[in-house]
Amino acid sequence: MTAYAIAHLRDPEEFHPEVLEYMENIQATLDPFSGRFIVHGGAVDVREGQWPGSVVMIEFPSVENARGWYESAAYQAILPLRTDHLAGEVIIVEGVGPDHDAAAKAAGIRRSL
Repeated sequence: MTAYAIAHLRDPEEFHPEVLEYMENIQATLDPFSGRFIVHGGAVDVREGQWPGSVVMIEFPSVENARGWYESAAYQAILPLRTDHLAGEVIIVEGVGPDHDAAAKAAGIRRSL
């Protein structure tokens, strides 16, 4: 099942050169795990609540690939270049299949209540 690494990164007061170094090197850490950017800091159209900052979303073929990438020595080596200069949250989440049905999921939850 496809999985995603999603980051909500706060906008820095100034853009640190080490963040650029991180950006220049991240793709090489993704390639062994078949990771690819599907969102990388595009414009955010906030419809509910507040969302200070930007969004990054990376797609992987599986949760195992996503976890393997995040825990890899190559990624851990560059991670401080970002975390030392940008505040934010990062999650890994499994996607849903093409036959996902929200109403069926709601019915299952109702039955369990």
